[in-house]
Amino acid sequence: MFEIIAKGGIVMAPLMLCSIISITIIIERAIFWMKQKQGINPTQLLQMAEEGKFDEIIKGGKDSGSSSAWVILSGIMHHNTSPSLAMEAAAMHEIARMKKYLPAMDTIITLAPLLGLLGTIIGMIQSFDIMSVAGIGQPHAVTGGVAEALIATAFGITVAIITLVPYNYFLSKTEKASEEMEQYATKMEMVLGEVKREGGVRG
Repeated sequence: MFEIIAKGGIVMAPLMLCSIISITIIIERAIFWMKQKQGINPTQLLQMAEEGKFDEIIKGGKDSGSSSAWVILSGIMHHNTSPSLAMEAAAMHEIARMKKYLPAMDTIITLAPLLGLLGTIIGMIQSFDIMSVAGIGQPHAVTGGVAEALIATAFGITVAIITLVPYNYFLSKTEKASEEMEQYATKMEMVLGEVKREGGVRG
């Protein structure tokens, strides 16, 4: 494998770096989304809010890994001031966390094939240089150079494909989570409004 990579030319170095960065981000983002399922879920927190168990919400929300749970918690902790603004600020913070490193993945998806194409072009130039010196009497020297040049393109496309699928998955998860946070924030505002009409937050 290392021999094949070496034959790909100088552009294989940045392509290898892109692949390492991509895999690292994919693992980090996978761990992030796994943690979203830890602890009490936002539906349970909303049910507790409807029952007036606000002390339990604060305790359970802090142990939750769910972004929606933190939005609900922000509304509870700032119910005397401006819960809607607090939940909006919390949602913006959580969305920023969800989108972390996604621009880097997007860049790799675009950059990797271009680097591969550049490596192939460089390899083709070298092959034609060999042809100009050796002449057409040695076709193996030329075809061997072309084959090696195509390694860079193949590797670049592979890196882009490996990055593209997780990128789209993480992006769709972010969009879905953003919609859920908006829904939970709206429901939480309604609950807090009802509690205020009944005489204030208990606990």
